Amino acid sequence: MSKSLDGVLTKKANKQETFTNAQVEDLMKCMDPDEGYLHFAKHFAFIQHPVKGKLLFDPYEYQLRLMHSYHNYRFNINMMPRQTGKTTCASIYLAWYAMFNPDQTILVAAHKYTGAQEIMARIRFVYETCPDHIRAGVTSYNKQSIEFENGSRIVAQTTTGNTGRGMSISLLYCDEFAFVQPNIAEEFWTSISPTLATGGRAIITSTPNSDEDTFATIWKQAEEKFDAHGNEQELGINGFHSFVAQWDEHPDRDEAWKAEEIGRIGEEKFRREYGCEFLVFDETLINSIKLSAMEGASPILNMGQTRWYKKPTNQYTYAVALDPSMGTGGDYAAIQVYELPSYEQVAEWQHNTTAIPGQIRVLADICKYLEQETKNPNGIYWSVENNGIGEAALIVINDFGEENIPGLFVSEPMRKGHVRKFRKGFNTTHSTKITACSRLKTMIENDKMQLHSKPLISELKGFVATNTSFQAKSGMTDDLVSATLLAIRMMTVLKDWDPRVYSTFNQAEDIEDYEAPMPIFISSSF
Repeated sequence: MSKSLDGVLTKKANKQETFTNAQVEDLMKCMDPDEGYLHFAKHFAFIQHPVKGKLLFDPYEYQLRLMHSYHNYRFNINMMPRQTGKTTCASIYLAWYAMFNPDQTILVAAHKYTGAQEIMARIRFVYETCPDHIRAGVTSYNKQSIEFENGSRIVAQTTTGNTGRGMSISLLYCDEFAFVQPNIAEEFWTSISPTLATGGRAIITSTPNSDEDTFATIWKQAEEKFDAHGNEQELGINGFHSFVAQWDEHPDRDEAWKAEEIGRIGEEKFRREYGCEFLVFDETLINSIKLSAMEGASPILNMGQTRWYKKPTNQYTYAVALDPSMGTGGDYAAIQVYELPSYEQVAEWQHNTTAIPGQIRVLADICKYLEQETKNPNGIYWSVENNGIGEAALIVINDFGEENIPGLFVSEPMRKGHVRKFRKGFNTTHSTKITACSRLKTMIENDKMQLHSKPLISELKGFVATNTSFQAKSGMTDDLVSATLLAIRMMTVLKDWDPRVYSTFNQAEDIEDYEAPMPIFISSSF
């Protein structure tokens, strides 16, 4: 016999044993390929209750359905409310799977190191407390891994882009996958998926977080169960079986418990953590419930990389805003087109490998198309952010010829008390960004602004508060949002030139540190 890290006796590998007839019968029932996991869970799996201590696992009905899903489908995605025993069920099933299925590699991927340790601790507890005649012998036993005499092993790691790389995985278990940073989750799933293609299995489980993360994407594909002929299939288009449990399936939870919990954590958090609703990040600029209701639409016209959502007409004014980038594969350059005074999104463009001269040509092409459709170059206003790389954009515009871009080049007016050399375009500061964010929030939440772009809505769902400002959540982008904020600032200037714009813009706060705009904002000189 050898000791575990906790001082609990483990079973040596290849130990010679004598079994009673009853013990042989137990083993045979646990080894049954169809019902073995269930016999093990009900008769030999113990859990550590926070109050009552060590107890034999007595699964609720929904926990039985959950474990049935684990066992009977190759690819599983499960959405579970908090504190419903999903980790308990997983620990029992994984322990059984390793002990009674030889030569298997089971990877436990948790979004935090402490989470990986906790799952392994629960697996070890299941193993250490089951009867000696049931548990398999071990060749290696520690906090991060267990290797059994039958050649199977369980390995627990934190979820990163490299987790599981190079491993031949038989069964992948992802815990709280929705809470892995979006860029890491995407990289991990892209890396791990090929290792499962040759026969591996997967169990992905989480409480929902955002409706735009990798977990949400896999879930939505798992819920798409209709083929091209409209016939409903058992599995989703990605081959996953979806399982969801509701908070009231737990026998200790009722409406009184719900009311108390909402009072403690708030309705929105309750809907996400217990109602298993895909909401967006709590700290988003735009109200998360409002964002959840925004679906977007497909473009009516794709002109190169430019997505058009509405046909321009001469009944409206158009604001075209360019947020430039280096165009070297990093940040995206983005252009937004809004119709005034309706404040309806008309078109957008984004790209991260188009150099600045190319960005200006796209801007010119958009303005030319607006001129072609509206027959009114005086109803087109365009501008660029002049921060940083924007300086290069101004030089390119000068070389290109401002006169070759239909419409009027809008620039921000001088601020009160500021002495600086005038530059065309808009300079973004902490103050101007916050003001634009506030206006954008007010207009969207009061249904004064209509967005069509699914990519833009997606960015807004990850556009969150950070200290005293707003920016993209880690692993996400906000270039389309930045271009929209620039358009908002253009509207602030245009409202003083176009009475129609002014009359529909008055629901937003006035900017007090701007002087009334001067005609220099349409000047052609730098």
